[in-house]
Amino acid sequence: MLVGVLVAATSLLPLGFVVVETLKLGGQEAHDLLFRQRVADLLWNTTRLLVGGVALSVVIGVLCAWLVVRTDLPWAGLWHGVLCAPLAVPAFVNGYGWVSTTHAVQSYPGAVLVVSLSYYPLVYLPTVAALRRLDSAVEDVAASLGTGAWSSFGRVVLPAISPAVLGGALLVGLHLLGEYGALQLLNYPTLTTAILDQYRIAFNGPAATLLALVLVAFCLVLLALELLARGHRRRSRLGSGVAVTATRHRLGRTTPLWLAGLAGFAALTLGVPLTSLARWLLHGSSSSLPRGDLAGALGTTLGLAVAGGLLATAAALPVAWLAVRYRGVLATLVERAVYPANALPGIVVALALVTISIRVVPSVYQTLPLLVLGYVILFLPRAVVGVRSTLELAPPVLDEVATSLGCTRTGAARRVTLPLVLPGLGAGLALVALAVGTELTATLLLAPIGTSTLATEFWSRASQVAYGAAAPYALCLILISVPATWLLGRAALRSDPRRLG
Repeated sequence: MLVGVLVAATSLLPLGFVVVETLKLGGQEAHDLLFRQRVADLLWNTTRLLVGGVALSVVIGVLCAWLVVRTDLPWAGLWHGVLCAPLAVPAFVNGYGWVSTTHAVQSYPGAVLVVSLSYYPLVYLPTVAALRRLDSAVEDVAASLGTGAWSSFGRVVLPAISPAVLGGALLVGLHLLGEYGALQLLNYPTLTTAILDQYRIAFNGPAATLLALVLVAFCLVLLALELLARGHRRRSRLGSGVAVTATRHRLGRTTPLWLAGLAGFAALTLGVPLTSLARWLLHGSSSSLPRGDLAGALGTTLGLAVAGGLLATAAALPVAWLAVRYRGVLATLVERAVYPANALPGIVVALALVTISIRVVPSVYQTLPLLVLGYVILFLPRAVVGVRSTLELAPPVLDEVATSLGCTRTGAARRVTLPLVLPGLGAGLALVALAVGTELTATLLLAPIGTSTLATEFWSRASQVAYGAAAPYALCLILISVPATWLLGRAALRSDPRRLG
């Protein structure tokens, strides 16, 4: 309990910073800053991007998961890998690929399309895992009663996998609230891009943090909606169910259409950014490979990704344990407390840590531990969602049986529960490592002098329109993301609890 509360309190540090800085503004000044046409436009842009991006990501993620897991789609394993692959392409690299191909994407529909193509795997992967864990007997009963495939999915399957879908949708929404690189390239202004403009151009801290407080309000609304939709019904079960292969619905004559649709979709998600990257590498005027800088940035990025992933996953375990095993007001508050920082732009979290470190612990200012702490605060929700989705399916009664047989609570958790949640731990670690490897804004501010990552080196060159020089860094970003993406895809396919034992 104490560890979970400590993790939650640390996650709330940036929020406290935002509140304190906002209070420095007088009432009239705050009113004048908020009630402007520009702020109204930013609110509208952010809201409709959130609605459109989350909705499209959920539709794509759930539909693709259903095709791969519950139909007789040819080469389902291959398509699963293709559908996971966009996780390896950072959103700002994807944005560069699309903008360099056509400027038509610099609009609201284009922004929704690009961010959805980047983030739909956050819905797809947990949905695949949930579908594979689901006991197909309920679908067979529905089919025996004359219920069609789509009707059975809407009435039986979707409610059962709703925690996974809602968790993925929440992650997509939080990422959209904090997205900067891709939206800046797509010339689509939101609250986040406006906040960074305030810092970069005018360095107006109080005004920017006031806008950040509005972002936190968006986050709280998302959390409330997800909590309301999730409900309080337990979804764990005793035993692993009957080892019956799930019924796969036949696509029949529509199979070629589905295959063509998936091929076209793969061209949008992977073809466009990879083709643009190839063009930068082959025809860029400044595409000489910066070996020394590239090797140093690569090593730093890998080290930070591993450290951030391990620490965030370790911090997520007590939070998820409280939320699932000790349901109540305090446990819910502890779990919800880790999310607001994820809705803040990385630069706001970074400035909070810089200010606090200078005032309280000056010795950690501009050190790697402070940078890693920033990563943990930013991406802890990824790990919490991954761990909780698996922990919810581990029946608490198994721990009780183990303790009744002489095990301590710690021993029961280690020998009984831990093996069941390992897939969630691995998925959370991979998700955080992916995010750390491609994080941009917080790294620019928190990294010690002389420390550079692949993302910061790519951005510094690409922002100067040196696309050829930026291309090697983009390629490395994609390559180092492949192992984590593969791990996530494999974890989703091996999520059936009947294989654990």
